[in-house]
Amino acid sequence: MNEKFAQYRERLTQFWGQMGRKQKIWLGASVCGILVAIILMTVIFTKTEYELAFKNLDATDAAAVIQYLDDNGIEYQISSNGKNISVPSKVASKVKIDAGSQGLVQNGSIGFDLFSNKSSQLGTTENEFNVMYQSAFNGEVQKLLNGLQGVESSKVLINRPEESVFLRPEDTSKATASIRINFVPGYRPSQKEIDGYYNLVKVAVPDLELKDIVIASPQGVLTSSEAGGNDTSGMDAIALQFQIQQKFESEVAKSVQQFLSSFVDIDKTVVSVSSSINFDKKVSKEDLVKPLENNNNNGIIISEELNNSSFTGSAGAAGGVAGTGETDIPSYDAASQNSGSSETSSQFRNYDVNRITNNIESAPFVLRDLSINVAIDESAISDEASRTQIMNYLTTFVRGKLADSGQDVNNDQLIEKKVSLIARKFSEGNATASAGGISTTWAIGIGAALLALIGGLVVMLARKRKQPIEEQMEMAPPAKVEYPTLDLETVSSENQARKNLETLAKRKPDEFVNLLRTWLVDE
Repeated sequence: MNEKFAQYRERLTQFWGQMGRKQKIWLGASVCGILVAIILMTVIFTKTEYELAFKNLDATDAAAVIQYLDDNGIEYQISSNGKNISVPSKVASKVKIDAGSQGLVQNGSIGFDLFSNKSSQLGTTENEFNVMYQSAFNGEVQKLLNGLQGVESSKVLINRPEESVFLRPEDTSKATASIRINFVPGYRPSQKEIDGYYNLVKVAVPDLELKDIVIASPQGVLTSSEAGGNDTSGMDAIALQFQIQQKFESEVAKSVQQFLSSFVDIDKTVVSVSSSINFDKKVSKEDLVKPLENNNNNGIIISEELNNSSFTGSAGAAGGVAGTGETDIPSYDAASQNSGSSETSSQFRNYDVNRITNNIESAPFVLRDLSINVAIDESAISDEASRTQIMNYLTTFVRGKLADSGQDVNNDQLIEKKVSLIARKFSEGNATASAGGISTTWAIGIGAALLALIGGLVVMLARKRKQPIEEQMEMAPPAKVEYPTLDLETVSSENQARKNLETLAKRKPDEFVNLLRTWLVDE
């Protein structure tokens, strides 16, 4: 066994001695690289990857989860603040489902699950039951709040008055609610969301009014709109209007630049748009009364009455006997008769006119004014014809946009004041930045990468200059190598010369071969 080991060692020593310096270096580097790769692969494939399964736990929930993991022999990691627990990725889904089904995570609230977990309420006094019910009720409201966007945790305390048959409803105290909400870092609720918190609690608790609810946060008290809170709906509307105006101006600038790209390069033009938009929504009602057309301004006949009558006849004889008294007329003919005819007509007409009711609701976002300023590099456009064409396009564009603004768009002087064309020489820095489209961050990154590349090249050149002299000698041509010589004339016997040759062949076989070649060439 020792002999075989000695043979193997001798062969390995001979193999290592026959190798050149470069071969030794490459072999050592290869062996080290393989060992490092094996170690890294072993570490990577045997490392346990953890996944965040529970976050933002309070002390009670964290203790319940840890107890569950310990009982089931599941590895876990706890964050420094004790609120986050990570488990191996391969069992993370199963752990979440099991913990949820067992109700381990309550976010600090118990809820009505407290009663379902207990099989019997025997032995519980009325006071204990009331306390448990109140805690469960607070927990249900807390769960509702915790499920809202931006809410990290909450604490709810509701005071409900005791019902009594000896008190009138107006004499009983009212329910109150005190709530503390913790939001996720950086989250600020809007006034609409704050009103939602108040309404949620009001609906969940019977006989609870908004004025009896207090909601606080670490940043201060949250006040509802009914109690004089800051209504941010106006600010939201202003932000929306600003976004609409910006979008409109950017679209107008984009349209102008697309047209100008047919004349000059886009990097040699700058378009500035200024607009004024009316965001008022107007609702009006018109009650119009108009006569019928082609009817002599008469209305519609809704009723008409026509009456015609005629009479023809004579009067009868006078009654009595003519006399010659003192009061009688001597020449009166009492026996004479009268005859005649008459006609009467009447006409009544009732007219009505057209009654028109218009409910007019004007849409918001009406453009009131628009101005466009264009700057072009003077080297890109020099002829007057192109400038005239650009100005004509801009004036036509503005005239079309202001058609419904109420301004006199046919007034050329007014429209020309809203358009300007500037021809100036652009600075090289701006032109380069615009053409390349490279931001300051990208420029810094590219510069750092170039410096790193230059540094790497410098290091490589320095290493090449510091190569050992032995490597340079090995790379030299074989003709310049001086081979060892043996002075056979000074050897006294042939045996001694043979031993010297054998020794040289064993120790330095390459030099021995070269020596033989030299002898053959000399002869």
